[in-house]
Amino acid sequence: MLRFLDAGESHGRCLIGIIEGLPAGLSIDEEKINFNLKRRQGGYGRGERMKIEQDQVEILSGLREGKTIGSPLILMIKNKDWENWSEKEYPPLTIPRPGHADFAGAIKYGFKDLRKVLERASARQTAMRVAIGSVAGILLEEFNINTYSDVLRIGPVKAHRITSFNPEVKAEINESPVFCLDGIASLGMCREIDRAREKGDTLGGIFEVIISGVPIGLGSYVQWDRRLDARLASALMSIPSVKAVEIGEGIEASKKKGSAVHDEIFVQEELKNNSSRYFRKSNRAGGLEGGVTNGEEVIIRAYLKPIPTLINPLCSIDFATKRETKATYQRSDICVVPAACVVGEEVAAWEIATAFLEKFGGDSLVEIKENYKNYRDRLQEL
Repeated sequence: MLRFLDAGESHGRCLIGIIEGLPAGLSIDEEKINFNLKRRQGGYGRGERMKIEQDQVEILSGLREGKTIGSPLILMIKNKDWENWSEKEYPPLTIPRPGHADFAGAIKYGFKDLRKVLERASARQTAMRVAIGSVAGILLEEFNINTYSDVLRIGPVKAHRITSFNPEVKAEINESPVFCLDGIASLGMCREIDRAREKGDTLGGIFEVIISGVPIGLGSYVQWDRRLDARLASALMSIPSVKAVEIGEGIEASKKKGSAVHDEIFVQEELKNNSSRYFRKSNRAGGLEGGVTNGEEVIIRAYLKPIPTLINPLCSIDFATKRETKATYQRSDICVVPAACVVGEEVAAWEIATAFLEKFGGDSLVEIKENYKNYRDRLQEL
């Protein structure tokens, strides 16, 4: 069983991730992980913290000669800002920011200093989620399963959707300041971020994750918590600021009749090898039916609220005085949609990899590849 734990605070010494269940024999390239960590730190609208941190992963255990050995893989990302914070004393923070975990977290755990909440609730934690998901992505690439992501909207500016993904398209997306392939929309998004910064405000938006090469049969309908669409939705909802998740054309489908929504199934005879292939002309289901992958691309969209830390803060209360006041301002971003797009891609990769190992799992990469080959061969006979 593939699983992970992560630990660490926003301004603590480091972030730690422990991955258990990786097969032996998987080559782990740290630079692939570091590339995604750099992508997460990029994106127009990011704050001053990104100028301090230059995230690099260190693998502390679970590797020999660059390959996994079946034991837990421990990842570490140091926080460079730790030195700045550890040498200073800060007064207790007692004014919660509306929309943040400050208020509910302080009451839940009985804290008088809100820093004890925001240190762990901070989106800084997503750096380790990206590192962990990147390891899952490395595993998926062994089976020609690839993940992509792009920004569809920031504020009111909406981009045209991409209909075909490949490594070249992915490279072009990474060159955009907001990870959006639509050049005109990209410029408009940057302008909206500038306007929000001038007004002391923040912006939300939408990003999309696409996973190609996913085989039929991942996930299950036999129990509610084994449905892969539910697990993907849960994973993306766990990203700070995400308030809604859509699978395929879920939102548009709710407005239409069934005859205009469901993806018809066709068969194509392969004369060369005397076999047949099932296919769809549309993918409104987003690659999932009944909680199980159907062989089409898996498509997920996440909707982010504007982040709650505002230069011009909203009304709040002071726990210390019980009086109404303005929320405090902590150093923050203006827009995190591009960064969240990268996080979403990696957390989705983790869920797909977990479901993949549930079906084809083994103790070594060689064994898993054999299991997968046998399954694909059997599909040719159906």
